Amino acid sequence: MFHLVARATNVKMRTVSHCVYALTYHLDLATKDRRKCITRPMLEMLQDITAQRCKDWGGERLEFNGEADHVHVLMSLPPNLDLSRFVNNLKTTSSRLVRREFANQLRRVHRKPVFSSPAAAHR
Repeated sequence: MFHLVARATNVKMRTVSHCVYALTYHLDLATKDRRKCITRPMLEMLQDITAQRCKDWGGERLEFNGEADHVHVLMSLPPNLDLSRFVNNLKTTSSRLVRREFANQLRRVHRKPVFSSPAAAHR
């Protein structure tokens, strides 16, 4: 079975200490109550935030896209990473920075200063 994985196209094998890995995660982040409040400038900011968070935690953001009510992030992360802590950090950081930068726009959509809802990660 390893032979098939090694032959897959576009698989970048990475190394850490004594292991070789290729762990890719697809993360969906939705706004509170799936309200359509994400604008193009917000998407651009979220793209930068996710790239920096991945880099800070030793990974790499591979792809990013989104719509008015959710975003998709495809990323490669190391095996020694605590995934739940990473997702919590990503959500907290992105929500805080977006709310700070776009407070007036979000206030029209939400009574309370909220931005994200629970996330699901697919391995």
